Amino acid sequence: MTKTVLVADAEPNSVIPLECLLRREGWRVLVAHDGDEALGTARREHPDLLLLDVLMPRRSGFEVLQTLRADAELAATKVVFLSARCRDTDVAQGMGLGADAFVAKPFSTRELAARVRALLA
Repeated sequence: MTKTVLVADAEPNSVIPLECLLRREGWRVLVAHDGDEALGTARREHPDLLLLDVLMPRRSGFEVLQTLRADAELAATKVVFLSARCRDTDVAQGMGLGADAFVAKPFSTRELAARVRALLA
C-alpha cells in the first residue's frame, strides 16, 4: 500500500523540490500552504507522515502538531518539522509537543529521504 506524505509549507520554493523528492520515492504527496489547510487535509486524508514547517500563516506548525496530538484519529501521525527556525528552544518545543524529528533547512535530500523511509517503515 502506498504511503501518503503531507507537506505543509507556505514557501513554494520549499514545496516543489519536496514534492519531486517524495514522488520519486514512490509516495503519494499532498500539499498544504498554511496551518489551517494542513489540519483540514490531515483530517480528510489521514496521511502517514506530515512534513511541517514551523512558520506558516493562520496557524503555526507548533499549533498544528498540538492539535494533531490531541485528536485520537490523528495522534499517531508521524510528524517531521522542516524549518529554518531551529534554535534549541524551537527544537525542544517541537519535540516536546510530540514531533518525531526536527530537520533544519537547508537539508540534504538524501538524508531527508532516508529519515522519511525509516519513519514510514
